[in-house]
Amino acid sequence: MRVTTQLLTQPMTHLKLDKLLPRTLSGRITLILVLGLLAAQGASLLLHLQERAAMMAAGYGHPGMPGSGMPGMPGMDAVPLRFIWHVSLTLAAVVLVSLVAMRLATRPLQQLASAATAFAHDLDAPPLEASGPAEVRRAAEAFNFMQQRLRQLVVERGRALAAVSHDLRTPLTRMRLRAELVGDPGLQGKLNADIDAMQGMVNSVLAYLRGLEDSEPLQPINMEALLSSIAEDEQALGRNVSLRPMPNPTATPTPARAAAAPYPGKLSILRRAVTNLIDNAVAHGQAVQVGIEDSPQALRVVIEDDGPGIPAAELTRVTEPFVRLDAARRLDTGGVGLGLAIVRDAAAYHGGQLLLENREGGGLRATLSLPRNQPSSA
Repeated sequence: MRVTTQLLTQPMTHLKLDKLLPRTLSGRITLILVLGLLAAQGASLLLHLQERAAMMAAGYGHPGMPGSGMPGMPGMDAVPLRFIWHVSLTLAAVVLVSLVAMRLATRPLQQLASAATAFAHDLDAPPLEASGPAEVRRAAEAFNFMQQRLRQLVVERGRALAAVSHDLRTPLTRMRLRAELVGDPGLQGKLNADIDAMQGMVNSVLAYLRGLEDSEPLQPINMEALLSSIAEDEQALGRNVSLRPMPNPTATPTPARAAAAPYPGKLSILRRAVTNLIDNAVAHGQAVQVGIEDSPQALRVVIEDDGPGIPAAELTRVTEPFVRLDAARRLDTGGVGLGLAIVRDAAAYHGGQLLLENREGGGLRATLSLPRNQPSSA
């Protein structure tokens, strides 16, 4: 029982101690240096007091004696003012030098973190410069090797995807041509439906595996124009998709509402994400509303439908690849469960996230949240 109590109290003590320490590495090392300096100065002070007591015992002087020049302060009150100034100036110098030194020492770690963030958003990000101490250079070289290896794997996967795309679509085309030779119209229709379903599955899987390998450069995107264009395309297909005007963030009404600022991103990825959300809403609801909310922190694309919604326990799992919630969604809607996974990856690429929640009046609300302050690599 005592051993178990010790095992439980040690992590709690460690957590409390960790909260008291500075958050940054430079702050913790500076604290260690300052504590070491104070300990050294404390030991020096103790030796100084012992030496002073020995000199006074030998008759060289006594505090409070006329003409001795020393005030009558017993114990620690006998600390010379000169020693106090010495400790203060030394402490200030050590803190200043430690801050500068630790900033220089931790700069490679900050560069490594920035390079990792840049690589997460762009596979073609430049490699990290290998400079600094030997440990930092080895870490930079290991990171560059990992970056090169991952980039090579992505290129090889792209080639494999191109081969798979060709090898799968060719037999499907032959099957479609042979289906035309079937004399039974009912059987011919069933064969063509199966071929269309297989073709859609192949295209969906290839689109998901292709993911964010698009080499399209980043560009400022007028999100309102993009949503309006997609909504018009959906309306042309006879779908009940309406674009809700962006709310005015100001308290007082203005004659003309300011348009949302352009968002820097990849147009094809964002178009695919918004289209997938709208297609998902149209497939499971009768009416779909598309809106946009802009703020200095984030730009949010909100898509609401009046369908059956999703069980609360499945809101997170539904964004995983190849997940279809048959209990909440109809089986005749097609797809292989990759639409929301593609949207999730597109949001993560831009540093954002996909939020799903059930509406109070019924239906699902999907919010594509895109931060305004993106990493410098994006």
